[in-house]
Amino acid sequence: MTPAAASIDDFAAAPTTSSTPVLELRDIRQVYGEGEAAVHAIRGIDLEVTGGDYVAIMGPSGSGKSTLMNLLGCLDIASSGQYLLGGVDVSSLDDRALAKVRNEQIGFVFQSFNLIPRMTALSNVELPLIYGGVKRAERRQLAREALELVGLADRVNHLPQALSGGQQQRVAIARALVTSPTIVLADEPTGNLDSESTDDVLGILDSLSRAGRTIVVITHENNVGDHAARVLSIRDGLLVADRRNRPLPTVEVAA
Repeated sequence: MTPAAASIDDFAAAPTTSSTPVLELRDIRQVYGEGEAAVHAIRGIDLEVTGGDYVAIMGPSGSGKSTLMNLLGCLDIASSGQYLLGGVDVSSLDDRALAKVRNEQIGFVFQSFNLIPRMTALSNVELPLIYGGVKRAERRQLAREALELVGLADRVNHLPQALSGGQQQRVAIARALVTSPTIVLADEPTGNLDSESTDDVLGILDSLSRAGRTIVVITHENNVGDHAARVLSIRDGLLVADRRNRPLPTVEVAA
């Protein structure tokens, strides 16, 4: 049976209320080096993010926000403390299980897009499904739906160099969504974009948030943080503020 056409709701997370947080950090610390040369990048962070939350983590250069992003994305393991993702302690997982978590439960969006130049938009979006063993016909359908969702249904066969920066980032968002992950983790997602493309990308994230998707954005840009429902400030490896924003602004997404 041919799947129905995609809508934003098809890529929404589980219900926004849950007895178990989507992610939970308990006294997380990250230390690089030893003795007098040790660098305490994260100094003891406690954090809960519930389903459907839209969180921006903000801080100056050297504040620890990139280290925290790596920990949240299971790209690194904390020196101490506990990180629960969907109720599972990630420190208990072996390398193979961690790779599966990164591929299926976390949708990554990076500042530099990280698209493979020799592959079309469709093939780039398919990659997580290939790694997950999804059959060709199904993954093609899902990838097309994800690209349609971000307004790129007419760009599926374009190589990255034939797309604008904003379009490349939309391909990256489609790739992040195609596995219906537990959380979308975006690291400076508008850092390489002009103002119009920035509005397009933020409009997509806003729409996903309204549909119930759990989103965590790492950013130093105030205009990006203004779109989040919750803003965490990090400084010297510590969370120093946790505030709620006004309701999400409405931004039209260009086709």
